[in-house]
Amino acid sequence: MSKNVLILSGSPRKNGNSDILCDEFARGAAEAGNNVEKIRVAEKNIGFCRACYACRGTGVCAIKDDMAEVLQKRIEADVLVLASPVYFYSIDAQLKALIDRTVARWLDVKNKEFYYIVTAADSGKEAAETTLACFRGYADCVDGAIEKGVIYGMGVYEKGKVNDTKAMKEAYEMGRTV
Repeated sequence: MSKNVLILSGSPRKNGNSDILCDEFARGAAEAGNNVEKIRVAEKNIGFCRACYACRGTGVCAIKDDMAEVLQKRIEADVLVLASPVYFYSIDAQLKALIDRTVARWLDVKNKEFYYIVTAADSGKEAAETTLACFRGYADCVDGAIEKGVIYGMGVYEKGKVNDTKAMKEAYEMGRTV
């Protein structure tokens, strides 16, 4: 059975290392017969949550930007892939703003399979643990969330350095198992 896969690439660098791994995951998932869409968060106009709670009871955010469209896609997806480079042992600001903005309809995002893609200049997986904790913290708020896999692209700083690493093969293979 084909699934709807939504990949949220938090990388601010187009064709940056985490973005490249997203493409490999997408290639594998598409070849397995799934419907795949990748959104480069940095290319969307998504402001930060202002905690005005105008959305309370309505599900409609007071900020008029690209978030409503992205949020609807998150609701319709069966699989969510969250990808971010490690920035000061956390996720990047673009993806964090998107996650925070789900507050308008957070109860509508449910029963999702989650995959995480993390890249870092540091070669040790320990450097990715706080970033993964951020992803997992969000998934803990999603009713019926199931973590299905993590792809670590470690020791990659320069754009494109992730090419020809084991993380590339893992991203493709994990995509094929969706």
